[in-house]
Amino acid sequence: MFPASSRNNLIGIVSLCAGALVFSAQDTVIKFISGDHAVTLAIVLRAVVSFPILVAMLYWGGGLVQLNTPKWPLLVVRGAILLCAYTTYFMAFPALPLAEAVALYFMVPVFVTLMSGPLLGEHVGWKAWAAVALGLAGVFIILRPGTGLFEPAALLSLVSAATYSYAMILARKHGANVSSTVMAFYGNVVYWLLAMGFATAVTLFDVQPPGHPSLDFLVRQWAVPSWRDMGLMGLCGIIAAFGAVFLVHAYRIGTAAIVAPFEYTGMIWAVVFGFLIFGEVPRLSTFAGMALIALAGIVALQAGTKDPSQHSQ
Repeated sequence: MFPASSRNNLIGIVSLCAGALVFSAQDTVIKFISGDHAVTLAIVLRAVVSFPILVAMLYWGGGLVQLNTPKWPLLVVRGAILLCAYTTYFMAFPALPLAEAVALYFMVPVFVTLMSGPLLGEHVGWKAWAAVALGLAGVFIILRPGTGLFEPAALLSLVSAATYSYAMILARKHGANVSSTVMAFYGNVVYWLLAMGFATAVTLFDVQPPGHPSLDFLVRQWAVPSWRDMGLMGLCGIIAAFGAVFLVHAYRIGTAAIVAPFEYTGMIWAVVFGFLIFGEVPRLSTFAGMALIALAGIVALQAGTKDPSQHSQ
């Protein structure tokens, strides 16, 4: 018979692996539709489908009165920052192999380490700086700067990781007594409104795609999606709502230092889905960079830096 702590950690590991799997499925869907539709359309459909699910979660978790919080300006700003994080993350997909885009995004705990000192006043010891060095080494191996293999869209994944990390720092610094569901609801509304506003501006000003797959994904005007594509994009909303539940449950029931490293199984799924769906075979240098980034995240966690759920709302 396993002790309760061991059972909780096992449940936490399973929950975290499940969350990593479903979010990897979302990444695959976004990459799949990125050549035909606009990223703003995918974000809006994701938000529309998530909306009733989040309302139900709020209702069952204490009522809609939770939305009446003095922290709402912070939640709106945080939602705008997260929209930037998700948009830049998705924009990397049409130009990069899935494994590379996802691996670079997993620099999140390293960026949290860098930000926690000046923004939270936390002590950053030598282990944390070692994690930063390992992560940067992994990034350079994947990016291959100075060679003809360098793809500027890879920087989008790093921008995504940095902006996401800042949003998590804001939540830790100013978001006390605000539930994750309330944060998710405000974020979802902000995604919806700002993505709609951006898409409207693109149409009004007749912005034309410039020819780079990432920028085309951003400024492509909306087209009526097929039922298949609409269903796939709607599925992302369900994943966004329920995938976050898996991750939050994992960190609540398990010991963070034990369960958090399993979030990096998302890199494995990125390789699997990239190969099965898109025929992508990562370079050996990509595998080496992924290993270093994963090791950096684990070292950052062991150094005492909290590794926030990397795909939560």
